[in-house]
Amino acid sequence: MKLPYAWLWVSTLLCSPLGFAEAADQTVSGKVTNIELSVSKAMAAFQVPGIAVAIIKDNEVVLSKGFGVLQQGSKEKVTADTLFGIASNTKAMTVALLAALVDEGKLTWKTKVIDIIPAFQLPDAYVTREFTIIDLLSHNSGLGLGAGDLMIWPETTLSNQDVIKGLKYLPQVSSFRSEFAYDNLMYVIAGEVIAKLTGKPWQEVIQHRIFEPLGMDNTRATFSLIPKSNKNVARAHVLLKGELQVIGGNFLEKFSSAGSVASSVNDMALWLKAQLNLGQYGVDGDKALRLFSEQQSREMWQARTLLPVSPQASEQDKTHFYAYALGWFVKDYHGVKVVRHTGGILGMVSKVVMVPEENLAMVILTNQQSGFAFNALSQQILTEYLELPEKDWVAHYARLQQKDNANKKAQLAKVAAAADKSSTPSLPLASYAQSYVDDWYGEIAISLENNHLVMQFANTPALHGTLAHYQHNTFIVRWDDRTLEADAYVNFNLNPDGSISYVSMKAVSWATDFSFDFHDLKLWPKSAGK
Repeated sequence: MKLPYAWLWVSTLLCSPLGFAEAADQTVSGKVTNIELSVSKAMAAFQVPGIAVAIIKDNEVVLSKGFGVLQQGSKEKVTADTLFGIASNTKAMTVALLAALVDEGKLTWKTKVIDIIPAFQLPDAYVTREFTIIDLLSHNSGLGLGAGDLMIWPETTLSNQDVIKGLKYLPQVSSFRSEFAYDNLMYVIAGEVIAKLTGKPWQEVIQHRIFEPLGMDNTRATFSLIPKSNKNVARAHVLLKGELQVIGGNFLEKFSSAGSVASSVNDMALWLKAQLNLGQYGVDGDKALRLFSEQQSREMWQARTLLPVSPQASEQDKTHFYAYALGWFVKDYHGVKVVRHTGGILGMVSKVVMVPEENLAMVILTNQQSGFAFNALSQQILTEYLELPEKDWVAHYARLQQKDNANKKAQLAKVAAAADKSSTPSLPLASYAQSYVDDWYGEIAISLENNHLVMQFANTPALHGTLAHYQHNTFIVRWDDRTLEADAYVNFNLNPDGSISYVSMKAVSWATDFSFDFHDLKLWPKSAGK
């Protein structure tokens, strides 16, 4: 009778002079080697100049390392202390601050937002009255995907108070608490709640209540707070026509509590240890130190807003539920609960994944906006530590990228082919050149320069571009900054007398980032005095 393979492996260990400890070390070393090889493959496959990765297993950091360079063409290496924008991975930190305030009795998860910020107002009066802290964090407001993000992205002159004033003018697209729609503005409001209850700006509170206690010495609430002496900061990169472009700025300063933190994998490893330890982060004598209680940890990881599970995920990943919790996405994956989030700014994306049952966590930071790269690496790490069947995840996501690029190209070709090239604008170009106003965003100017229409968003310097005639009374605005990849239709709707009634906008490509919510704008001629 043949012995099972597992017993053969164990019996070999018992007879081996290496013993269990050294064999376990070799197993860990093998996993790390496979992961590092995957990082190199991903960087090549997806043209990512620099990546940093940290893995925590059983309360130990088994890998914390940088790969590649800070900037394409430079010699400065990415290290485990290199700062990247973590973008929406900031949200879990903002929720943790609120959890600590719940522990202190300064609010509850069911506290009404208007009880703390009376100026808070949504389109529906009932929703405004009933909106709780949990609703603020669960992406179930009834507003659309990325609603109002143009008030904070690209970098604007608007304040958080302007954001609060604009909320009531945003279109409601679903019933309250009925559907998931990712919404950054609600997390900006969450930062205002923290500021109101503590009497200090969110940037100060997160520094004193999370970064300092955990020893996250290099992490800052925004890029502008990074000391100028610290040169170990990744540069953002965008792929344009197959070539990497280095970009500067656009680091989500106005996203604040929704996505402005700059951190490193060394520092993020400290944050993830505290998460896995249910808020505990150290020992002072015999007393455990805590960011938040174990009860609040459970609250933060509890499913709140359900998302659909695709047949593919159900079959391949053994996923039966998928939901948003508080600052985290949660789902089951091959029999274990996974808690995760991603983050993206122009030219940088990141991913954090935890498997609490396995006491496993990872963080992947990159200086190029390829989500295919971090997905391939996170899947490889899960495959290694959950001991799943081997798969070439880099090759898998490379195929998906190829398909995605083909779809984008085909869609843009379809847009070009669909235009009625014989049509002309109904009005002289000078008639379109006016100042327009949207209730939630503010003013947008269209001017006539050298016989071309030019658009400028008054509160957003980066949104400056030239309008090219598409067909009839529809133009396409092509932004001067091509790295935005957010060209949009501009459609002029006319009154019966031929004057302009209002202007609507919509992104040309389905691949445009959802934070460019041009479709929520309704621009009225300022001269009409609406």
